[in-house]
Amino acid sequence: RRHLAALQLAAGERTSALVQWLRLPEGERKAGDGLDGALVEVLEKLKVRRNEDSLIAAVLAARLGLEGVVTMDDHTADFPVVDEKGYGKAIQAAWNNPANARRKAADAPLRAQVGTAEGVLALYRAYNAPGQGKLVFESDFGAAMEEPSPQHYGRYYLAYWQTRNLRMAAHIVNAMGSVPGQRTLVIVGASHKGYLDGYLNQMHDVAIVDAQRVLQ
Repeated sequence: RRHLAALQLAAGERTSALVQWLRLPEGERKAGDGLDGALVEVLEKLKVRRNEDSLIAAVLAARLGLEGVVTMDDHTADFPVVDEKGYGKAIQAAWNNPANARRKAADAPLRAQVGTAEGVLALYRAYNAPGQGKLVFESDFGAAMEEPSPQHYGRYYLAYWQTRNLRMAAHIVNAMGSVPGQRTLVIVGASHKGYLDGYLNQMHDVAIVDAQRVLQ
């Protein structure tokens, strides 16, 4: 597993490397078999990093006896912008809208309670509630679609976002297809959820389970 962790790190698959590290007994989490002290330090830092990949996905995969985690968001939809300052200014202006104000107002008390288990569950329930996807769209991507700059910066942003989610959906379907009938947990930022629900719901062999059922 130390050797596999080293190979995964070399391939840029850090979360899967962490899965191998976590599957080792505590006494075997040491340098050797391709892992030097610097790589051990990388894995130990990953283990406590405040990130859903490290704290949820890798831990759950190790607990279930899996060999790794599938990376689905590779950011290949990212693109360079000639005038980054102008682009940023236009998108920031688009985000200044009533829907975003409502979203921030609802978010503040939820984030204030994330120090407790019940508070974390309340936040997850809110982010998965009916209507949340529509609010996200109106506050962000829908607002960008109507952004009035002559350069159509908002359309650049929207195209990037839609393409990114389409590629994420494709990676999810590809991962599930290797083991037909398996259950798959997809962990994403809240703004991605509505898009992935919509895209994956079009697949012939995918059944989406409402996250609210899991979070009861």
